[in-house]
Amino acid sequence: MKLHVVLVEPEIPQNTGNVARTCAAVGADLHLVHPLGFRVDDASVRRAGLDYWDLLTVHEYDSITSFLASHTRNHLYMFSVRGSVTHTAAIYAAESYLIFGKETEGLPEELIRGGIGEVVRIPIRENARCLNLSNAVAVGVFEVLRQWDYPGQVTMKRRTESNSPKPNSPDCRLIEDYLTGDGTNGGTI
Repeated sequence: MKLHVVLVEPEIPQNTGNVARTCAAVGADLHLVHPLGFRVDDASVRRAGLDYWDLLTVHEYDSITSFLASHTRNHLYMFSVRGSVTHTAAIYAAESYLIFGKETEGLPEELIRGGIGEVVRIPIRENARCLNLSNAVAVGVFEVLRQWDYPGQVTMKRRTESNSPKPNSPDCRLIEDYLTGDGTNGGTI
């Protein structure tokens, strides 16, 4: 399974740096479609990605046309407020490309209406315009990984009936005391 994140004409270097860090942390490739609103070697991009750049594979394209020409047979998922399917309802292919538009405009209308991929939406409040780009990418990335059962990721042991704290166990009483402040510990652990 392979995940790809595509940023079409990103404008804010810190957002791209944060996305790069997310990609590096989960093993996704980052695709940058020009023109960019900054230089890739910009200090603010590097700073936001911190020490993760050596874990990252970055691909660059001159335009959305050149990206699409290189990926005609791939499964493309375009994230947009104009999507009709929620990001959790989409079923992601074993190799998926999550495509996000620029911060100020999102993806071009002709791309969304072009029928080249599935247009998905992250549900938000009606009066809210959109999520921050790097937050939207993280939401999309982790939904795909959740559906794939987090391949290659370090995961926590899942809660089951047998390993969950019992209602009257010391652990549960300690947490209850902390939350209510009613225990002998004065509300602190």
